[in-house]
Amino acid sequence: MKNYLFLVAGSAIALSACVSAQAGEDKMSEKAAAELAKYEKTGETQTCLSTSRIRSIDPIDDLNFLVHMNNRDVYLNKVSGKCHGASRVGNRLQYTITANQLCRNEIITVVDNSLNTTVGSCGLNSFEELRELPEEPAEE
Repeated sequence: MKNYLFLVAGSAIALSACVSAQAGEDKMSEKAAAELAKYEKTGETQTCLSTSRIRSIDPIDDLNFLVHMNNRDVYLNKVSGKCHGASRVGNRLQYTITANQLCRNEIITVVDNSLNTTVGSCGLNSFEELRELPEEPAEE
């Protein structure tokens, strides 16, 4: 009976550690929160974006990417999983597409430029359109 209780307690501790680790991964970084505070979510999503219209993809942390379009539209992509190293200086994002669109479920690979090696990867989710908030006037 004692062995059974130890096994149950050990399983509960392991499960608790897994849940805590996952919750930590899903938590938005302070940098991402500050960057996203400049925008409001419109609730409108796109499954795909035309690559000819994408100006840049800027990871603000390993879970949140801002996609800036040529027409000044901005989209948020909360990637599935953690895209290790995506926001680190000196790394680049790489992806392969079959059409002229970047779509949900495409895999993004993070490459260390100095070593030319893969350091992480993740899957894209839908692109949520953001609207830039007007800047608040500085207090005098």
